[in-house]
Amino acid sequence: MAGMRESLNDKDRAILRLLKLDARRSNAEIAAEVGLAPSTCHRRIKQLERSGVIRGYTLVPGSGDDRDAVNIVVQVTLERQTEDYLARFEAAVRRHPEVRHCFLVAGNIDYWLRVECESVAAYERLHGEILSRLPGVARINSSVAMRDAHRPNR
Repeated sequence: MAGMRESLNDKDRAILRLLKLDARRSNAEIAAEVGLAPSTCHRRIKQLERSGVIRGYTLVPGSGDDRDAVNIVVQVTLERQTEDYLARFEAAVRRHPEVRHCFLVAGNIDYWLRVECESVAAYERLHGEILSRLPGVARINSSVAMRDAHRPNR
């Protein structure tokens, strides 16, 4: 998979960008937007799936208005930083769709998560019932996002 990521060209990156925005977009629409024949675009998407660059497609249910969603930045410190601890934590995090991003980072913490919930109360439940019980978690620090300055219209 790492080799495939290094060999991605601009068309592949454009396809990935469009699928991230809307994975239900038709192959014909994607092909037209990136300047490929539909058959070529379809082959590229299938190759991205086979190589593991595209690991799957996920439904992200919402209230119908994403502006109501609460985003939380969560910093997680593990008890240990061994490969076993990291692997177990990452495998567990993948099972929870509320965790939109999970980054292993360098510094005073081990992971940076972006979590999306329908309310602060929903995050409180997630924190108590899920996040604090993930394997190897020693400490959690959460910050509620007030605004997404990257997308001012949201």
